[in-house]
Amino acid sequence: MAASVLAEDFSKLSAEIEEVERAGADYLHLDVMDGAFVPNLTFGPMIVEAIAKLASVPLITHLMIERPGDLLERFVDAGSHVVSFHWEAMKEGHGELIERIRKLGAGTGLAINPATPLSDVSHLLDALDLLLVMTVVPGFGGQKFMSEVTSKIEEASKIRADHKYRYVIEVDGGIGPGNAAAVRKAGGQILVAGTAVFGCGDYAGAISAIRG
Repeated sequence: MAASVLAEDFSKLSAEIEEVERAGADYLHLDVMDGAFVPNLTFGPMIVEAIAKLASVPLITHLMIERPGDLLERFVDAGSHVVSFHWEAMKEGHGELIERIRKLGAGTGLAINPATPLSDVSHLLDALDLLLVMTVVPGFGGQKFMSEVTSKIEEASKIRADHKYRYVIEVDGGIGPGNAAAVRKAGGQILVAGTAVFGCGDYAGAISAIRG
């Protein structure tokens, strides 16, 4: 389970990270938005670096930005263990960027929007450590889970098994205790949750329900 830092109270970031880790989060998921690729603006490498100093679990940095290659080194140097970028953010050069991530020593991740079919990225799957399947249109937290994307998670799981690929399936968007079991059954392995955890008074209970 990955706790989405975007939903934390940034005025008490250190305490929030400590509490969510103690509650059982396996990863911290960091949503980087540039106000261009998505209509929202969050934070950059300096905040990732600050979080890395506070965290004891791995950081999965999700780049929702145009030209993700421009700042790649900075996000890896800041402490990202895995970096995922969006297929939709580039017209070409996806494979080369994945190789750059690997050479920098981070896990390679690729994110796809709900409307993007897996067939568009099939030629890249064997190079991935992580495939991030979005179950909301990216840009804002707290959106409703799009249940129709569940079939894509199932497809990604079957492709991985059939071809013996190594990627882990991360699922992000509107996940909470009410739909987590269906996501896990479909093949989701790392479930990202923000408001479902930080918006309740029982972090440990919410994380336990999401993890199953």
